[in-house]
Amino acid sequence: MAELNSSVERVRKALLSAGHADTIAEFPDGTRTAADAAAAVGCTVAQIAKSIVLRAGDQVVLVIASGINRVDVAKVSALLGVSVKSADARWVRDVTGFAIGGVAPVGHLATPRVLIDEDLMALDPVWAAAGSPKHAFRTTTAEIVRMTGGQIADAKEAGDTALPRAR
Repeated sequence: MAELNSSVERVRKALLSAGHADTIAEFPDGTRTAADAAAAVGCTVAQIAKSIVLRAGDQVVLVIASGINRVDVAKVSALLGVSVKSADARWVRDVTGFAIGGVAPVGHLATPRVLIDEDLMALDPVWAAAGSPKHAFRTTTAEIVRMTGGQIADAKEAGDTALPRAR
């Protein structure tokens, strides 16, 4: 349990260091998936800023996407100009300091290369994991961009969109 608390505290410290309010909340029912998080915090699944960790050799690639979008690994590879692949749970924990389901956009052990899916930019507010599968924080996409220095790009699979579809 100490590890869980230290991950959440690392996110809290990163938020405060970046001049962001401490908006971390604990949700006993958990926020492990985007749907779980949306139900817990009372927002749409699209408003969940999910953090997907990919691997480019030993470099952490963090893609922050709308909860309803799937990340296209081939697109991410093309955007970054390097081969990117999915990361296993142990590697994610070892290099980020977070367990899958609790990966935050800030507070990583090593600075990741960050892409932010462009669909997320149309949503406000958004909620992101805060270091554990039971903690999340409320923020804006502008704050995520500011705090992470992330590059805004189209990183989603074809056909996905967090925006209302045209009729």
